[in-house]
Amino acid sequence: MKNVLVYSLALVIATAPMLIIPACTKKSSSSTDLIGNWQLSDYFDGPARSEAVIFQINDSVFVGTGVGVSNTKLYNDFWKYSLDKRYWQQVADFKGVARNSGIAFAINGSGYVGLGYDGANYLQDMWQYNGNTWTQKNNFGGTARIDAVAFVLNNKGYVATGYDDNYLKDNWQYDPNADSWTQKAGISGAKRKEACVFVLNNQAYVVSGNNNGAALNDLEVYDPNADLWTMKRKLTNVTDSSFDDNYTSIIRYNAVAFTMNNIAYIATGENGSMNTHCWMYDYTQDQWTEKTGFEGTARTGALAFTLQNRGFVLTGRSGTQPFDNMYEFQPDIAVNTNDN
Repeated sequence: MKNVLVYSLALVIATAPMLIIPACTKKSSSSTDLIGNWQLSDYFDGPARSEAVIFQINDSVFVGTGVGVSNTKLYNDFWKYSLDKRYWQQVADFKGVARNSGIAFAINGSGYVGLGYDGANYLQDMWQYNGNTWTQKNNFGGTARIDAVAFVLNNKGYVATGYDDNYLKDNWQYDPNADSWTQKAGISGAKRKEACVFVLNNQAYVVSGNNNGAALNDLEVYDPNADLWTMKRKLTNVTDSSFDDNYTSIIRYNAVAFTMNNIAYIATGENGSMNTHCWMYDYTQDQWTEKTGFEGTARTGALAFTLQNRGFVLTGRSGTQPFDNMYEFQPDIAVNTNDN
């Protein structure tokens, strides 16, 4: 249904790449070989929800909007989280209508929130958050929609793909200085909604997504300087080496992404059923490595962020049950079953 569809995202770039070296012969890894630990962290202080939005300003993240119990209660509240203080503080309510399935990004100390679904209509409005005040900006340049992806490159915001009763593949750039939208090159692959996005090396990577009810098996990267999308390796087992044996479990929609040490991670989401597999992407090799799967309750419509080079996943839902818990992912240590 319209009021339960979104993906969430976090656009945080870290430093120092990690090398992933593929094996030369075909060999599948057991789940017991996987590395990474999910530790229960600080609970979100607002009501449990899914399909919310998130943006980061300096060392704080801001979470708001979304849909709550039974996928009917829509929110317009906003909350601020500081890793140093380890608590959530409620800030000024979002001034647009309550909604879910919107988008958010941050540029030069201001957050931007817009689009989504208010329970009856697709939305096209955009709002700026600065100094705990919300100001309406010019409407999004494309059609009103849900389930788009949003990212920031070169201090410009981008909103791409989504759904407006048609699956979409267009891409729009926002200039905060001019408060204006310009259409840029659309994604080169299939139209989609509920895709996943992350930024590495000043390029945006769009992963999988939903097209006509099916999860897509592609990864595309956008270069803002060339205004060009390039297809990367398929998310399926297409070689005789072992690195892509289990790539099919990467494919999903309504998932989350975050980055640490210039490495991207995707987790949660769904593909027919809930997907708990967690994968790490090294853009220098265009290869994925499976990590320990998400250890919380399987969920979709969650959020993710990175603060102080530490990655977190929070909120989301299973069926009509929303969550208010948060987990930190520690990618280089073994599973600890006693920290949840």
